[in-house]
Amino acid sequence: MYISNKLSVFIILFFCLISSVSNGQERIAETIIVKTDQLILRAQNDIDTYHFFDAQQNLDSALILAKKSNNSQSLGIIYSKLGKLQFIFEENDEAIKTLIKAIEIQRDINDYANLATTYNTIGRVYLSIKDYNNALDYFISAATFYEQENLLKLETQAQLNTGKAYLALENYEKATNRFQNVILVSKQFQYNKLLCSATLHMAQVLTHTNQLDAALEKAQIAYDIANNNNYKSLLDRSYFVLSQVYEKRGDLQKSNDNLKKYIHLSDSLLSVKRGYFYPQNRRTSLKNNFTDYISETEAEIQKRSNKNTFDQLTTILSIALITILSLLTLSLYKNNNIRLKSNNVLHKKNAELIIAKENAELASKTKANFLSTVTHELRTPLYAVTGLTNMLLDESPKPEQIPHLKSLKFSGEYLLTFINDILQINKIEANKVDVDPEIFNLKKKMSNVISALNNSALDNNIILHLDYDKELPLNYNADQLKISQILINLIGNAIKFTKDGDIRVRAKKVNEENGTYNIRFEVEDNGIGISKEKQDHMFESFSQGSIQINRKYGGTGLGLSIVKGLIDILKGNIYLKSALGKGTTFYFDIPMEHTDEIIKEKKTNYFKDISEIDLTKIKILVVEDNKINQMITKKILNKMKLNCDVVDNGEEAVDIVKTTKYDVVLMDIHMPGISGIEATKIIRTFDKELTIFALTAVTIEDKMQEFDDAGFTDIISKPFKQEDFEKKLYNALITPEA
Repeated sequence: MYISNKLSVFIILFFCLISSVSNGQERIAETIIVKTDQLILRAQNDIDTYHFFDAQQNLDSALILAKKSNNSQSLGIIYSKLGKLQFIFEENDEAIKTLIKAIEIQRDINDYANLATTYNTIGRVYLSIKDYNNALDYFISAATFYEQENLLKLETQAQLNTGKAYLALENYEKATNRFQNVILVSKQFQYNKLLCSATLHMAQVLTHTNQLDAALEKAQIAYDIANNNNYKSLLDRSYFVLSQVYEKRGDLQKSNDNLKKYIHLSDSLLSVKRGYFYPQNRRTSLKNNFTDYISETEAEIQKRSNKNTFDQLTTILSIALITILSLLTLSLYKNNNIRLKSNNVLHKKNAELIIAKENAELASKTKANFLSTVTHELRTPLYAVTGLTNMLLDESPKPEQIPHLKSLKFSGEYLLTFINDILQINKIEANKVDVDPEIFNLKKKMSNVISALNNSALDNNIILHLDYDKELPLNYNADQLKISQILINLIGNAIKFTKDGDIRVRAKKVNEENGTYNIRFEVEDNGIGISKEKQDHMFESFSQGSIQINRKYGGTGLGLSIVKGLIDILKGNIYLKSALGKGTTFYFDIPMEHTDEIIKEKKTNYFKDISEIDLTKIKILVVEDNKINQMITKKILNKMKLNCDVVDNGEEAVDIVKTTKYDVVLMDIHMPGISGIEATKIIRTFDKELTIFALTAVTIEDKMQEFDDAGFTDIISKPFKQEDFEKKLYNALITPEA
């Protein structure tokens, strides 16, 4: 019994010891973390003040502590800064190895902000050893992560470095784009040093492309910024670039003067650099700092040890416990070593995959921009095709020509629909479609959609039915345009694939919570149906039942993909059920907020009889550089008994508006010289009231903010329907009655 009690006491004492040791170790661990952070901050300050060897010693000390506390974030930062120091010391191979260690740690813990900085540093190393393609990849990755973390100044720095890589690769177009972007951002946020550097590199691009006047102007601007802010390294570089520009211009005297200034300042900077790098300074600094570090660390540990002093028994038991843990650690060493080797291989593969992913994202953005540009450019010739076709049909063509002209009109309208679908898909994929809620009557909206499609249904001998759930309220605050577009696509699809049948459109309540109704919409037809194997792919782009169906019924195969994208934006879900020969039902659920607010009816003006209006005093100016488009617009206006003047560019438009009073200006956007947007901004400086329409082939949603800022009254998208054009002109020219 006595032995048992003694054993119990011993066990209690042992666990108390473990608890005390654990608490003491936690306090020591906290001290180590604080000390690590202090050393890192001290090292960064040393780097900023060019005390590079002091910085290295502080980082070496911090590395010991970070490894002891297993602090991954600090380890990543320390390796990143050590790699930067090795790059400064021109130890490029060692710098790359150290920076790769930092990258592996920072990827593991998703430390994207510091990872971007490491990417930027390793990009600079590759740039210095003339491995420009590797440098470019890392700079682009750095800019991407800085953008993701909303670090604008650092992102701008990475964009500047990207431009340097493009310049080294002699890709002057991409280098110009990068430097111009950096200049714009730096001016806006007063990043003077980045502005100076980007302007200086822009001067180099202009020199290489023999734009010597512009190059001299940029180099002079960069010199002024460097001189005013005492940026000695950039001032040194400015002298060199000015010397190159003057040499190319044939002004050898000025070239020689700037070259002398460059050599003199370079020698001064080199002397300073040698002072920082002098080996004796390095040895003394390392020795002193290391001695100081050992003293400080020993004092700190002694201080903590004194606070947690135990008696002789505690010390013996602590040693025993540490010995046991050490033996366990040694027994696991072999397995851990194998695991670390495997992890290194995985990290390298993971690095390759991340670079590949970033390149794929860049390719996706490039594809989206390409599609947007191509589809926008296609609208301009389509304006000529549809406009000329309508004009020919209105000018009493020969009977045998009418079928050909109608076919041409159909083809133009089909192509326009296809382009609009591609643009819509592109915007949905790029997350550029916003929800625009407004108060509307849902039942009335569905009735209007059915009424608009009724003629198409009657052509196929189809009866359209609307079933609106009595439990559903009428008024909602939601995006009625997107809901209309979804219904038009689905009902239009049903009409296309149904003959001699019925189509039922339903809206019913699924549930309601706090005024938000989950509403199910259904579009049911008894048409040809969809096979089981095709149903899983119906919402993919360019997907239809089969090639035969595509040829027989037509269509782009984009409608259902657009429907799916819009329903996702509205936070809904869509489903289908179908059987071959029996028909198809598409049904989708959308949450919609009910409202009791009164709907305000919008008043719309329409052309009634233009002959009743005195048009003799109405003057219209058409600003358009394309001769065919000039002719078409003028013909449309003349047909409406309106006269107009035509000018070819924005400069002429500004001049003629100053001297001639016009009621309306139809302004093209893309023109040689100043654009329509710039011309409108100039006109608005002296005429705030003039009605100016943007007559443009760009997608309206993409440029709406830019058009509003420029001061346009309204926008007319090319190619346009004449009746829509007439309505907007009428609303601008005729003051509605009160």
